[in-house]
Amino acid sequence: MRRRFRSGISASSGLGLSSFSQDELDSIHYATLQILQNTGIKVVNEQALEIYHGGGAEVERHDGYGIVKLPPYMVEDAAFFSPHTMVYEARNPDDDFIVEPNRVGFATFGGCINVVDPYTRKIRRATKKDCGELIKVCDALNEISVATRSVNATDVMQEAQSLHNLDAMIRNTGKHIFLGVDSAKSLEAMVDLASASVGGRDLFEKRPIFTASVCPISPLTLGNGACEVIMACARLGVGMVILPMALSGGTSSASLAGTLVSHNAEVLSTIVLAQILKKGLPCTYGSTSTILDLRFGTSAIGSPEYGMINASLARIARYYRLPSWVGGGASDSKEPDIQSGYEFTLSATLSALSGANIIFGSGVLEQGMTMDYAKLVMDAEMLGMIHIARSGVTVNDETLSMDVIHEVGPGGAYITHEHSLHSMRSQSQAKLFDRRSRADWMEMTQGKSIRERAYERAIDILENHEPYPLPEGASGTMQEIVNAFEAEVRKG
Repeated sequence: MRRRFRSGISASSGLGLSSFSQDELDSIHYATLQILQNTGIKVVNEQALEIYHGGGAEVERHDGYGIVKLPPYMVEDAAFFSPHTMVYEARNPDDDFIVEPNRVGFATFGGCINVVDPYTRKIRRATKKDCGELIKVCDALNEISVATRSVNATDVMQEAQSLHNLDAMIRNTGKHIFLGVDSAKSLEAMVDLASASVGGRDLFEKRPIFTASVCPISPLTLGNGACEVIMACARLGVGMVILPMALSGGTSSASLAGTLVSHNAEVLSTIVLAQILKKGLPCTYGSTSTILDLRFGTSAIGSPEYGMINASLARIARYYRLPSWVGGGASDSKEPDIQSGYEFTLSATLSALSGANIIFGSGVLEQGMTMDYAKLVMDAEMLGMIHIARSGVTVNDETLSMDVIHEVGPGGAYITHEHSLHSMRSQSQAKLFDRRSRADWMEMTQGKSIRERAYERAIDILENHEPYPLPEGASGTMQEIVNAFEAEVRKG
């Protein structure tokens, strides 16, 4: 039987979540413009105040800070000039991540201070070694698209912590890196370090391998340190992700819609400063905002509201055609248990269906305090399933299988048909999650729990995975840069 192609048929490419109507998105945008124009933002940096004023903003001076009020054209121009598509370049070119609308990738949570040791299963303070080893596991997991500073190196000089974090990460992954920056001074040393790892400053400038995170202070404040890092990013050509951490009911409105407005204002006002300094500087629209659980005084990153807020902000980022980096997959549980699995799946799936470019949260427990290797490995397994679910059901002449259905007929057997043999490899393939019979499961695993097997998988990666190599001589140069920076900091 012959069938011709059908003309003009509309098709859906994957599943998605429509968080807002166009009118609702417009309402959030107009509310944000009014807040920025009439209420403004607090800026605690004299040079930044001058830059805003020179760009056309109204600045009200106060003792030690200024209130910056932005006319709508400045905000909309900045969103226009910030790149709408980009590539998060990696040391290993095969790991470059292309950022376009609705291309979804995943990363771990960032900045934890504790880690559950995979060997002893005991919680302890994270070290520089842990920072590198967690990234080594992420390097081996295909489901993790870019590398995040999962834990802070708490065993090093605090003023040099971001430099040590980057050093540990570069040595253990070929993927693009996202991490926080202590200061403008440390950012300069980080650029030197990254340049050494790729073979020179000119190569880094062509392919910057890390993105700096900048955190406005909710509500509506750009602190001195954040302003300095923004200005340094523009000077050095380093892209940044703007990452407010609003707490609905604490540092933002108890109404989720109100939180979206103030969060949006914090991101866009930061982009304005960046684009005044350097038009076209890569800016990623970020979020780790959630609710303040007023019963316990904690930030609830395992709550349904966390997923709702971050999925909504991913959609708002698409409204401005900006790349997005939002939370999803985090947990408030203290163990890699059923609670952590349920919480991970809810928020990660919501953000994925909203089309976020990078969803960060894998591996984290305890309100963002603790990273756990087993949870990271189990989360990666679930990420693969979320990707498959997002792809949806493809409907075309081939997948409708009409010829096969005719051939098999009523009461026939599909399992022996050639079409089933050819299609079996397209089915999802579980690794940790088990689909065997109980007898086969017992034979293969000796009854070990998925948590135990996840720890074993992490240990296997730690002991056997080889990350993308550094250029010859780069390791020694990087160590010299770290030592020189620490010596300079000690001199004051």
